[in-house]
Amino acid sequence: MKHLKLTSILVAGLCSTGALAQEAMNDLEIAHTAYTAGAIDVRYAHLATALSDNPAVIEFAATMLRDHNAVNEAALALLTELDVSPQDNDLSKALNDGAAAKRAELAGLSGDAFDCAYATNELAYHQLVNSTVEGSFIPAVTVEPLAELLKDALATFQQHEKHAEMMVAELQCAN
Repeated sequence: MKHLKLTSILVAGLCSTGALAQEAMNDLEIAHTAYTAGAIDVRYAHLATALSDNPAVIEFAATMLRDHNAVNEAALALLTELDVSPQDNDLSKALNDGAAAKRAELAGLSGDAFDCAYATNELAYHQLVNSTVEGSFIPAVTVEPLAELLKDALATFQQHEKHAEMMVAELQCAN
């Protein structure tokens, strides 16, 4: 059920803005949205390191912190190199709004309930963001260094998705 709630929040954010469904986003909007998605996962990981006692969950959260921070740092370096500023947009705003609600929900949990909710959220989040990056963002990007950064990040985040899937199974979370 929690998987469906997160998915519906993200799908609403991805579709209701029209950014992907009707209007193409420009490179700077895509860059900002991808950065926002990474920053959101960093905040989820901080929450996990603070609330979980499960070593596997804490290790996964540490991986999220390391990898998402590294990609976001590379993105900022690229923007500096290109001398451009990312553009906030309806999609990145919707993602932040949905994430704030999810963080509040997660913060109210503890123990196994938190661990399963976090793992399930990570799986759903990576599935949706990865499919958006692969199917919409990468094909739309016109600046090759940004496309390469997104492709490299996607490969890493697809591994996160697999890891989250294994974690959900190991924790025996009900989807």
